Order: sequence, then C-alpha cells, then structure tokens
Amino acid sequence: MQITAKMVKELREKSGAGMMDCKKALQEVDGDFEKASDYLRTRGIAKAASRAGRTTGQGVIATYVHAGDKLGVMVEIDCETDFVARTDNFKAFGKDVAMHIAASAPLCLDRESLDTALLEKEREIYRAQMLKEGKPEKIIDKIVEGKLDKYYSEVVLLEQPFVKDNDKTVGDLLKELIASLGENIMIKQFARFRIGE
Repeated sequence: MQITAKMVKELREKSGAGMMDCKKALQEVDGDFEKASDYLRTRGIAKAASRAGRTTGQGVIATYVHAGDKLGVMVEIDCETDFVARTDNFKAFGKDVAMHIAASAPLCLDRESLDTALLEKEREIYRAQMLKEGKPEKIIDKIVEGKLDKYYSEVVLLEQPFVKDNDKTVGDLLKELIASLGENIMIKQFARFRIGE
C-alpha cells in the first residue's frame, strides 16, 4: 500500500511520534492506522524502558491553581536536556499532570512510595470482607490482590487513569512522551495544597 504524507501527518498528530517513526509504523502494518498506532505505542514503551537509567538534570516545575484559588498543585518533571524542557510538548505534559493531580488527589507517585502500613491495612480490610462474604480460603488471596490493583489505580499517580483520557494511565502518557521526545523523563515529586486541609 502507498503510504502518503497525509497519512504520516495524521498519525504524527495523533501519536506525537516523529515523522520517520510514523512512516515506518504505517509501512510495517500496510497502512492500517489503528495497528500503526499500537505499533508506535509498543515501540515507545520499549524505548522508554531503555532510557530509564539515563540522568535527568533538567526540567520544569509545573503548577496548576483551580478556579477559586482554593486548590493548587506543584509538580517537578525532569528530563535530560534544557532543550527538551523548553519544548511545548514537555510543558503541556507538565500542566496536564498538575491538573490531573488536582482532580484525582493521588497519595503517592508510584507503588514503592505507598506507605506500607496503609497498604497492609487495606489488605486486612479486603481479606476480612472476603471472609465475611464466605469466599473460599484458597481464592481469597487472589481476590485481595485484584482489589489491591484497583486500589493502586486509585491512589498511585502513575497508575491512575488520566483525567482527560481514561483509556490511558498517567504512566502511559509519560512513556509516550519519552518515546516522542527521545529522552529519559520522570515525574520526580508533587505537592497538592487545599485550603483547610
């Protein structure tokens, strides 16, 4: 199938990936737009993983203040170079993440940052619920782990469904940005402030 410049442009606008990556993806899947999109996401995840160890010494502090000035967020997003930190995509990602934190109130950045005492308390509550419902002992642990996965998606920033697109997590968006900008990028820390809390 003939891959046109219009097809490449359309895929680039949707995915944020580079022109050559979009062209290659379309060629690999004979012009199927959805498959090309999936191809790019898969490759992006692999690229993102290969960049994870690289040093991030640049970045931005993104902020969001909700209407009424009663809720605000600051988030530090790091990258490898000042050039990338100044790109529109990088800055827009920072603003989106800050807005997401304001809306979704995550407790921590990743699973490793979650308070272990809080996690154990949740595990005990789920286990007690399953016992009370009369679930067989041999499947309770599996059910509890499933409930914990759901809990992670509610309180862990990188696992929360993104407020602007529930089909993707914040972690998915981060991986897509890494793939499109070609650098290691990480959300380093965040703070959420609310009047009265």
